[in-house]
Amino acid sequence: MKPKPMNPRTLERAKKISPSILSADFTQLGEEVKAVEKAGADYIHVDVMDGHFVPNITVGPPIVEALHTVTSLPLDVHLMIQNPDDFLEAFIEAGANILTVHVEAAVHLHRTMMEIKKRGARAGISLNPATPLCFIEPVLEYADLALVMAVNPGFSGQEFIPAVVAKIEQLRQMIDKKGFSLEVEVDGGIKIENIGLVAKAGADVFVSGSGIFKTPNYQKTIAEMRQQIEKYKNK
Repeated sequence: MKPKPMNPRTLERAKKISPSILSADFTQLGEEVKAVEKAGADYIHVDVMDGHFVPNITVGPPIVEALHTVTSLPLDVHLMIQNPDDFLEAFIEAGANILTVHVEAAVHLHRTMMEIKKRGARAGISLNPATPLCFIEPVLEYADLALVMAVNPGFSGQEFIPAVVAKIEQLRQMIDKKGFSLEVEVDGGIKIENIGLVAKAGADVFVSGSGIFKTPNYQKTIAEMRQQIEKYKNK
């Protein structure tokens, strides 16, 4: 199974919301994904954890493959695992449209990104809150997406780390100065109350788990998030 072609609209430099299934009800996962798609989500974010790189274990390629059958949205797969190169083919074959690896885990980051793109997916690079931007700067031109963690990865429901805002701003400036077109994604603690601040800092894609799935009305939550994004993004 190959990734579904991405709608040209999703490739535009528009602000996108990517609900993280880590906070969804796994007994109703297919229905949860359909619900956020109907509510206006742009991507579906899939957090893959191995219990080694981060202190938790979540899902593997079979879940990605299952999601591929229930949604038309791009699957935004975030590998928080050691030795990501060993699993690139499996996740892309399962249907990952975007495959993001951590700079802290990918020993040969450029080669890993090229392998992702060769197999037909978009290549993302991610870094933890304490990792400086200089670790990804040399490969930004090859990336389709750069993910800034706003929490220490491993668990859903954590509080957003305010110091990350300056990092998002610096990354946005770095990308714009070099004329690159990759998306800036932010993951961790994103809610209605802070999404505007993150948009103002220069983010394009907003990953939200509990900020969406732990609210009673997904459509209302996503609509309010978009209002905050529009309110702050041009300030």
